[in-house]
Amino acid sequence: MKKVGIVSCYFQHNYGSMLQAYATQKALDKLNVENETINIEGFNGEIKKAKIKYFIKASLTSDILLSKLGMAKNVVKKKFSKNEYTELSKVRAKKFDAFAEKYFTLSQKYNSKKELGDNCEKKYSAVLVGSDQLWLPGNIAADYYTLNFVPNTVNTIAYSTSFGQSSLPKDSEKKAKEFLKKIKHIGVREESGQKLVKKIADRNVPVVCDPTLLFDGDEWMDIQQEEAIIKEPYIFCYFLGNNSPHREFAKKLRAATGCKIVALTHLDEFVKCDENYADEKPYDVDPADFLNLIRNASYVCTDSFHCSVFSILYKKDFFTFRRFARQTKQSTNSRLDTLFNLSGITGKIKTGDENINECLKEKVDYERVHKNLEKIREESYIYLKKALEDKESTDCK
Repeated sequence: MKKVGIVSCYFQHNYGSMLQAYATQKALDKLNVENETINIEGFNGEIKKAKIKYFIKASLTSDILLSKLGMAKNVVKKKFSKNEYTELSKVRAKKFDAFAEKYFTLSQKYNSKKELGDNCEKKYSAVLVGSDQLWLPGNIAADYYTLNFVPNTVNTIAYSTSFGQSSLPKDSEKKAKEFLKKIKHIGVREESGQKLVKKIADRNVPVVCDPTLLFDGDEWMDIQQEEAIIKEPYIFCYFLGNNSPHREFAKKLRAATGCKIVALTHLDEFVKCDENYADEKPYDVDPADFLNLIRNASYVCTDSFHCSVFSILYKKDFFTFRRFARQTKQSTNSRLDTLFNLSGITGKIKTGDENINECLKEKVDYERVHKNLEKIREESYIYLKKALEDKESTDCK
């Protein structure tokens, strides 16, 4: 019997990326749809080369260029430095790899996109490109997450896929027009993505929830231990951006509540202000432990979309910060805005300058929020079922 092949970032050492990839697989399992995540080990180098070629040729904005240079610098630092940061990063990487090996059902290894494409009709009833920012310009240039390798005889689905930005460069837009018209069923994660698809391909497609939101907090217990990893009251901090005011806010929260700060530090890059603000900085944390740390926290401070998602699922007192100070090309603001709009949460995005005592008075009506989430969850499953059945268009009328 043919399966659904999942195209996702299952290999990415990022908590949100790995959990959304797992959630996509978990959603298909829940629908009793046989599936496997496509193993790209044999041609990941091909994808990376295409992305590097794009970044060399593209006329990048200073924002994106600085971002990529910063990431490159930290990759070099991780690879060649002998300091504690490098060694601890390796500890965390092993935890990610062990989680992926345990929880992902991978396909056979394909050695090229061509080999994968040649096997699609025989193996898959549908190929589904999962969530996350898989339609960024670099990924469009790499031409894997576009599903262009899939023959026209095989159903193609985009579930909660994101462009990661509100506009595309002209060359990326031209390529996007082709694959957006070709993919049979498209559901995007952000309202900004919905507008982009309309502008580029003249299609009215639905907004569906991130796959991590397809399950409530209890349904996420199947991969995590019941017992709290940290026993005493704590503030859980998960910051990806380099913004010292956000860390200062956490320190003020510690002073006001008496809770210690437990922080997952040094994720995408080495951040100097991560060095001294936390009381505890665990590194041997896999995605399941990440959920445990959120679930059992007294408070959560984050600039992460997925940390915000799980804070909502676990009804936490949380504070979200915008990672980028202005509307840069790589800004994650759109996905946070869509998350809070869909859930009906207001006033939870902070700058770091707020009065702590006033912030502590703010409470989320989680009964109302979870009713809103149940509605979008139901609508998202309806979209996914229709897309898998492939009997009618899933575009909005």
